[in-house]
Amino acid sequence: MAEITINAKKYQVNSGITILEACNRLGISIPTLCHDDRLEPYAACRLCVVEVKGKKNLQTSCSTKIRDGMVVETHNKRVINARKEVLDLLFSNHPEDCLTCEKAGGCKLQDYCYEYGVEEGTYVGEKKDYHIDDSNPFYTYDPNKCILCGKCVRVCDELQCTNAIGLGNRGFDSKVVTPFDLGLATSNCVSCGNCVAVCPVGALTPKKKEKYRTWEIRKVKTTCSYCGVGCQIELLVKGDKVVGVEPARGTPNDGLLCVKGRFGYSFINHSDRLKAPLIKRNGEFEEATWEEAYDLIIDKISEIKEEYGSESFAGLTSARCTNEENYLFQKMFRALIGTNNVDHCARL
Repeated sequence: MAEITINAKKYQVNSGITILEACNRLGISIPTLCHDDRLEPYAACRLCVVEVKGKKNLQTSCSTKIRDGMVVETHNKRVINARKEVLDLLFSNHPEDCLTCEKAGGCKLQDYCYEYGVEEGTYVGEKKDYHIDDSNPFYTYDPNKCILCGKCVRVCDELQCTNAIGLGNRGFDSKVVTPFDLGLATSNCVSCGNCVAVCPVGALTPKKKEKYRTWEIRKVKTTCSYCGVGCQIELLVKGDKVVGVEPARGTPNDGLLCVKGRFGYSFINHSDRLKAPLIKRNGEFEEATWEEAYDLIIDKISEIKEEYGSESFAGLTSARCTNEENYLFQKMFRALIGTNNVDHCARL
């Protein structure tokens, strides 16, 4: 443990962690645009700067480690002015379309400009004017809104390990690019959308089948049904309709998803989807209650088992079920029905 002083108060914290980590654990809010606790510290945005006694320059809290006896100021006048300057620089080279931007309400740049009173960019000069990359079928990349925090590149590199994008050029001309800047459709991007999930602004946005604002939706945490891994997801629900999916932090996926879990949700609202059990009567399927369906299943199983024996049954289960559901399914066939004729659809 180390004893440190933050904003004139003494605290005991774990040694070896960063100032940002310590402040997060103590409930002291420090703004950051480039930080992600799953990634190596990057210190690109400079918004998390704090004043450390004995240091001439302000220090980035995301990359500066705690040491015993350290004295830190997180919100004095010098620190606040520095953060305002960073936000001013970013917003001066940013499209002023917050009213119509898809990220409105969920944009960290917008939130911090509000918090620190930055109403407009005061630096006048050349602005970015890049072509919007719309080539990916699931999301759009607008480099004019990119603040070069690098989170998308680092998530693709360190966590997804696809290396589909990188930072190209230098200085004012720096931008996130695919190899040879030929667009996402020509890269080895697997459309997982993990870059979209971490973008703090509107540079990377999913292509929505239905428009919605951040404040119009509620989030429902559930388990992705595409395979047995059990990734945790947040369904974005507007009214009674699922309009999007975001990854949830936690075991086992820790905020990462594949293309199916992230973008393959339209089947939920499909008009052909069954909403009730169907029982065939007089050659036609008719809707029935679950009680009627279960009664019919039990009657048929008992009748067939008595006449033909247990080996007349076979069970086919699905990769779309959880591991626990598949375990119960095979257990039902082996223990209750009495057969080992159990197979699975996940085959090549």
